[in-house]
Amino acid sequence: MSRTLRALAPLPLLALLLAWTSGATQAAMAEPETLLQPFSASYRLEVKGWPNATIEHRLTRETGHWQSRMQAAIAVARGSERSRFIVTPEGVRSVNYASGYSLLGVGGDYRLGGSELARLPDRQAALVELSRRALNGGCENEACRLVYLDHRGREERLDYRLLGVETLALPAGEFEAVKVEVSDPETPERTMLFHFHPQYPGLLLAVDYHRHGERRSRLTLTSLSPEGR
Repeated sequence: MSRTLRALAPLPLLALLLAWTSGATQAAMAEPETLLQPFSASYRLEVKGWPNATIEHRLTRETGHWQSRMQAAIAVARGSERSRFIVTPEGVRSVNYASGYSLLGVGGDYRLGGSELARLPDRQAALVELSRRALNGGCENEACRLVYLDHRGREERLDYRLLGVETLALPAGEFEAVKVEVSDPETPERTMLFHFHPQYPGLLLAVDYHRHGERRSRLTLTSLSPEGR
């Protein structure tokens, strides 16, 4: 998949615009006290040199598991990802994963099953796990690590550090956001700043991607509908 397609596809933002290398060291799993809640959200994705895209994100509770789904489309590209996972005392465990992307009619579809996901989560589930860890605290003074599988089943790693709480004024309203800096030790020129909603694990308020100190893309929450209300 090309770097351009990777930038436009509605990835779970763990790999947005990045081609991070693999790793195999995991931090301790978060405690499960941060409870998941279903929601439907829309984001605006601004990528330098490309038209803005709208990403739809939905977290739903299904029989025996959760499902996280992201999808987006613009004139020349489309993409979607779906993950089914469960939450255990040890952390988020993926059940299955599917994704599909297309740029100018060229793309591919990818699937990961239970055997491939037995040890590490897929990246949609990893986004939920990252936000749960951030909301549960820790990793303020030193970086922690999360390892997950990309859409092809390859190991990817990220280091993250909590930066505190920040108030954001967004198209969807004003929110207190938990701020997390994410990077890879092998590509220090690339960093991402995640802003998570404090009551909805997995819900993004904003994400900024920087390379060599310059912001290359920004994602912001434009609407939020808590389901079941």
